[in-house]
Amino acid sequence: MAAITQRRAARPAGPVLDLSGPRLRRAFNHLVGAAEPTGGVERYVSALALKASLFEEILGKGKVRDMTAAEFGDLVAFASPVRRRIAPYLEPDGFNRMRERLAALLEGWSDVTTADARLLRFMAQFPQDKGHRWVRDLGAEVLHFIAPEHYPLMTRWVWDARVGTGVLREIWYSDLVDDAVIDVDDGFETFVALTAELSTFLTASGVFRDHAFYADLLCAHVYAGYINDRGGQYLRSDFSDGTDPMTHTRRMLGLDTINTETGRTRLKLIDGSAHVLGGAPLMAN
Repeated sequence: MAAITQRRAARPAGPVLDLSGPRLRRAFNHLVGAAEPTGGVERYVSALALKASLFEEILGKGKVRDMTAAEFGDLVAFASPVRRRIAPYLEPDGFNRMRERLAALLEGWSDVTTADARLLRFMAQFPQDKGHRWVRDLGAEVLHFIAPEHYPLMTRWVWDARVGTGVLREIWYSDLVDDAVIDVDDGFETFVALTAELSTFLTASGVFRDHAFYADLLCAHVYAGYINDRGGQYLRSDFSDGTDPMTHTRRMLGLDTINTETGRTRLKLIDGSAHVLGGAPLMAN
């Protein structure tokens, strides 16, 4: 079956997404093979579960208002689209404003019908310029990782309707994907529909638990394929050349945070030092 269109019966009908079964199957099979040398897919799923636990520990149950700047640094170190530009908001003035904005974003988090409105309000409190596009990704990661079963991952790299790029395009059912017109927005219901489609696919593929994290991993691997494609390395089947095919997959999900050689994270503070999880910063070389 070329296009996957089955829905979760528990939710009202949302956007119709014409996804390509063969594209998903190819990406999933490649993911399984690519992850094997570094511990297998389950290891990555467990890492995402730990990331979610960190977000819940720091932000959940109203604890966001007690969050420290160091704790916020721990979180954003795991948010790849965010960490390169977030440094000013780790300083006292910027952080205090950020904490209040995150508290507002999470106010009433259990009511998913207000997800779009809360995320839009969060974004509107920052400058509307190219340098702050990461704000959408931060809000999306916070919502998803404090409640993975309630909120799909709504980052721009999954789908950005404004420019028409993201994972959704890479798995769209079309002979000419680059030229396809994908007339769906990037609101909450679109991401819910995408997650439902992926959940159906994963179940058919023999995956019966942790669908939220498997979907994250599959999406990241699809987008990694897009990145590699631009470098002429798309979905390599031969891993013997020493290239780790999971590099970009880890990066998209923030699982490359810690440099195993130095112990530093990839989050740089405003003075150029590197943030260290749970401790004082180490000076960058």
